[in-house]
Amino acid sequence: MQFIDRAEIEVQAGKGGDGIVAFRREKYVPAGGPAGGNGGYGGSIYLEVASNLQTLLDFQYNRIFQAEDGERGGPNNRTGASGSDRTILVPMGTVVYDEETDELLGDLITPGQTLCVATGGKGGLGNKFFLSNRNRAPEYSLPGLAGETKRLRLELKLLAEVGIIGLPNAGKSTLIAALSAARPKIADYPFTTLIPNLGVVRKPTGDGTVFADIPGLIAGASQGAGLGHEFLRHIERTRVLLHLVDATVEEPLEAYKTIQAELEAYGRGLAERPQILALNKSDAVDSETLDEIATQLAEISQTRPLLISAATRAGLDSVTQAVWQILDKLEVLL
Repeated sequence: MQFIDRAEIEVQAGKGGDGIVAFRREKYVPAGGPAGGNGGYGGSIYLEVASNLQTLLDFQYNRIFQAEDGERGGPNNRTGASGSDRTILVPMGTVVYDEETDELLGDLITPGQTLCVATGGKGGLGNKFFLSNRNRAPEYSLPGLAGETKRLRLELKLLAEVGIIGLPNAGKSTLIAALSAARPKIADYPFTTLIPNLGVVRKPTGDGTVFADIPGLIAGASQGAGLGHEFLRHIERTRVLLHLVDATVEEPLEAYKTIQAELEAYGRGLAERPQILALNKSDAVDSETLDEIATQLAEISQTRPLLISAATRAGLDSVTQAVWQILDKLEVLL
């Protein structure tokens, strides 16, 4: 499935129906008076969260959405029918911006949640409305008002409690595959992961927690370098970061510092997010070297890294236990 996490669309609410000029024409009623009805309201446009959608792919092919216009008023004081509203389905985690003003219009995170993004125009007034003691036979009406037209920017931010981060080839995809039923593409070259992968990891209580495998970041990602800059926004929603460092690289400390620097540069509180540090591929390094790397990482991170191997599943219980402990603490604070 292709993953699209940003789209631009145009929404056009319906125009209100025109009011009309009409008079009563009935037998034995020589001066029936004005009877022109008001126009109906134009249809509005809503966004609604659909739990079965995961991408914004549909908006790559369909970018313009219109609601129905209201109908003009009728004789005998009949109000025109209102135009039908238009509902556009979007995935959970969609953030909606006005493209022209960059104003945040809404954050859609709950199934069934709706957001009105364009209001239909009000119907025009028929001549009946203008009847008064001074004007017993008004011969004018008002046209309906135009509905709102907006250009919207939709951004999808994944809804996951735990974000797995690290340099390319740190073993993030292997880890999420080992912890959950997710089956991401895994290979021994950089940037294997081109889209975020989600996996549900079960707690001992039976509840599920969503983990997200974020595509590998590189130096300069927060300024647009590499693939990761498009996915930093997905980390914003996570409550815990699981930082993987590859124990087999030449400079594991620099790998750790690179990711931390990008979190700092991106801002939005990512660097302050609770973080679990894990030294992956520990089975491929001798114990003396591994201990030296772990000690150095502990000095600069102020926490002892967990020693794991996603490939052999060694140490994964310690990872999940650490995650549950932090999430339980966060629940208590809420």
